Amino acid sequence: FKVGASIKTMIDRGVLFKDLSSSLISVISGYALGFVIPFLLLGLFTTQVLEFLRGKQKLLKYTVKAGGVLLIIIGIGLIVAAAAIFINAQIGYKQASESYQKIEKQYVSDKDASGVPTIDFDALAQTNPEIVGWIYVPGTNINYPVMQSVNEPNFYLKHGFDKEYSEYGCPYVQEDCDVQKPSDNLVIYGHHMKNGSMFAHLNKFKSESFWSEHKTIAFNTLTDRQEYEIVAVFRTVVYTDSPDAFKYYRFVDAGNANEFDSFIAKCKELSFYDTGVTAAYGDKLITLSTCEYRRNNSRLVVVAKRIVEGGDADAAQTHAEAAAESQRLD
Repeated sequence: FKVGASIKTMIDRGVLFKDLSSSLISVISGYALGFVIPFLLLGLFTTQVLEFLRGKQKLLKYTVKAGGVLLIIIGIGLIVAAAAIFINAQIGYKQASESYQKIEKQYVSDKDASGVPTIDFDALAQTNPEIVGWIYVPGTNINYPVMQSVNEPNFYLKHGFDKEYSEYGCPYVQEDCDVQKPSDNLVIYGHHMKNGSMFAHLNKFKSESFWSEHKTIAFNTLTDRQEYEIVAVFRTVVYTDSPDAFKYYRFVDAGNANEFDSFIAKCKELSFYDTGVTAAYGDKLITLSTCEYRRNNSRLVVVAKRIVEGGDADAAQTHAEAAAESQRLD
């Protein structure tokens, strides 16, 4: 298995079918409106229209012909527009795929013993100094450079690693997060693309069986190789005052243990399943966020905690041991 397979953007039959279906729906909807609206108006003003047409038979004849020609023209125009949208989408897929394949070929070497790709960050930083890390999620296509633009927070929402416009964008860290410190919670955003690229494969973590075989995330910074253990996977809504909304992106640094514990408790409450993993004040978190299309402004979120050297001496265990020791002393 080559590392390239995990980053490659594949335009398969399913992707083509989805895009084509979307385009056809637009055509059918527009064409249907071309028929529905005139008849709706006719129904509302039937009496007035009939009185007018009694003395305008000749005009009616030419109007019907003109209307038929107009509907044909509208239909052809909608088909052409849908085809243009479809073709443009495929070109975008191809360009983004080639761009990230090029990055991988130049800057990524084979995986290490744990399966994590080795990155030439020095060379990447020379190409784009806004790179802050590399995200890799086993069992998915998620294997990308991660950017951060503090002065233009959402720049990489619609720009690739090369800073050129791209519908794919590039995974990026929220502007108020400090990757090197690091902040208590690093929030990373990525698009949910129809062809399974960017962060679309986070959707796999809705399945507990998938999570049970893929429990970790690798996020390497310019100076450290870091592994994170998944704490919770959940869906929520954002940018709304709905009581269902959980604004996870506002949690970056905890002011105290209560703030940290409240955040983790909410994540666990919303989680699709119990991972059996928790975190405590002092742990460092990573939050991966992407769009989720079941409702407006819905997001799919994966929260994980950093595994410290040694693999099991995290803050949660340290706090638990300290609490147990305190009880014994009492």
